Amino acid sequence: MTGTYAPTLDEIEVLARAAVDTIPEELRRYVHDVVICVQEFPDARTCREMELESEYDLLGLYSGVSLDNEEAVAVRQDVNMIFLYRRPLLDYWCESGEELGHLVRHVIIHEIGHHFGFSDDDMEALERLADERAGE
Repeated sequence: MTGTYAPTLDEIEVLARAAVDTIPEELRRYVHDVVICVQEFPDARTCREMELESEYDLLGLYSGVSLDNEEAVAVRQDVNMIFLYRRPLLDYWCESGEELGHLVRHVIIHEIGHHFGFSDDDMEALERLADERAGE
C-alpha cells in the first residue's frame, strides 16, 4: 500500500490474507476455518463489553473458541472469527508511521495466537517467524 489515500476494507482484507500466508504451514492449516472480517469500527456491544474508552482503542479481536479449549465446549455456537477494525488501524498507522502491511500482520498474528491459546511470548515468536517469511 502506497500513496496518500486511505486503504479500503477490501484492501485491508488483502493485507490480512497475505499476513496469514506468512505463518508456518504447521499452524496455518489450523486456521483455514477462521473467518477474517474487516469492519470500520468495533460494534457498540464490543465497545461496551471490552470497556473501551473510544472505538479507536481496538485494532482487532478474536471471537470464538480457542483450540486449547475446543474439547471443553460441547456444541460450538458461532464461527471462529478475527475482526480487524479499519479506522483504528488507519489511525494507528498514521500516528506510528509503521508500514501498514506489518501492522496488519502484527494484529492478525496476535488474534491467531488467541485462536491457538498462545501466550504473549508464543505470539512474539510467531510474529518473528512471520516477519522473516515476509522478508523483514
